[in-house]
Amino acid sequence: MSDQTPLDRLAALGLTLPAAPAPAANYVPFVQVGSLLHVSGQISNGADGLVTGKLGADLDVAAGAQAAQLCALSLLAQAQAACGGDLSGIKRLVKLVGFVNSTPDFTDQPKVINGASDLMVAVLGDAGRHARSAVSAPSLPFGVAVEIEAIFELV
Repeated sequence: MSDQTPLDRLAALGLTLPAAPAPAANYVPFVQVGSLLHVSGQISNGADGLVTGKLGADLDVAAGAQAAQLCALSLLAQAQAACGGDLSGIKRLVKLVGFVNSTPDFTDQPKVINGASDLMVAVLGDAGRHARSAVSAPSLPFGVAVEIEAIFELV
């Protein structure tokens, strides 16, 4: 695995990065402070459009984890844009903060956000291991199922 680049690992998983999404309001997609890259929250959006719905009502954990994986791909796309088109500028993923649109009795937020965490480790190797929060929200922008923000350390 050490000979492969993050983009090679993505390709081996049958995945590609989307274009880095543009902000939907008056904010920037990322801010670099020193060696830390703070990436704004990325919503569950894929080739077929937004993944919407509420975990515990409309979506099951597996669908939520897939939505979280879409967020992770967008986070990597933003990091790639910040690094001039090259993911090798990432030294490590420091932290993910995941928000899950869920019913009050839904308690599997960690299992949903695992979709993003597992992808980050698969793509970045040990540098993808990170601190994390998985939080429930009564609603998210545009009714999406998941939103995740990240902090990366750059080389």
